[in-house]
Amino acid sequence: MKRLMQYITALLFLYGCAYGQSGADDNFAHLPSPRKGEMVATFAGGCFWSLSEGLSELKGVNKVVSGYSGGTTKWPTYEEVGSDKTGHAESVQVYYDPTVIDYATLAEAFFYAHDPTTLNRQGPDVGKDYRSVAFYRSPEEQKTLMEVAAKVNASHHYANPIVTQVVPFKVFYPAENYHQGYYRLHPESPYIQAVSVPKVQKLQKAMGDKMKPAFQVKHS
Repeated sequence: MKRLMQYITALLFLYGCAYGQSGADDNFAHLPSPRKGEMVATFAGGCFWSLSEGLSELKGVNKVVSGYSGGTTKWPTYEEVGSDKTGHAESVQVYYDPTVIDYATLAEAFFYAHDPTTLNRQGPDVGKDYRSVAFYRSPEEQKTLMEVAAKVNASHHYANPIVTQVVPFKVFYPAENYHQGYYRLHPESPYIQAVSVPKVQKLQKAMGDKMKPAFQVKHS
C-alpha cells in the first residue's frame, strides 16, 4: 500500500491537473450571459477543478464556469493551454448575486482558495498556465483587489507575500465540457482526493459562515 501511494504521488507531480482527465466531451462549454442583477468575476488560481468547486460553495454564487483567460490565443484547447504557449491561465468565471456576496468577499475567498504566494505553480501543477491572476473589470474592482491582498498579507495567513497578478479583464474562453464540475463528477480521482479536496477544505475553514450551509465546517 505504501508503494502504491508513493507511485500515485509521483504521478500527481508528473502530470498535475492533467492526471485523471477524460475527454469524453471535448466540445467547448456554453458561456452564459449574466442574468438581471447578476455580476461576473474572473480569477485564475491553479487547476480550475478545485477553484471552481470552492467558489461555487459560497453563498451568493450562482454558477462557476471553468475556462481560460489572460492569453492571446483565441478559443484555446486544454492541451494548447497546458503547453504554456497560449499565454492563458486556467481560470474560472463566477456569476454571483451582489446583494448576497460583495466583490471584496469574493476576492478574499479567491485568495484563500489557492496559494497566491507561489509564482507559476500550485502544488504539483507547474507552469504559467497555473499562475495566480485576478482580472478586474473596473477601477473599483482593481482597488478592492489590492486592498484585500494587503489585508490577507497583513493577517499573516501565508508565510510569504502574495504574488498574484492584478490585471484588466479582456476575454474568457470556456473550457471543454468535461472540465465543468469535474470535482463532483470524479470524486474518486487520485488528483481530486490528494490535491483538490484539501484546497476546498481550506477555503471552507477560512470563509466560515460565508459558505453555503451544506459546506460550512462543523465545529464540535
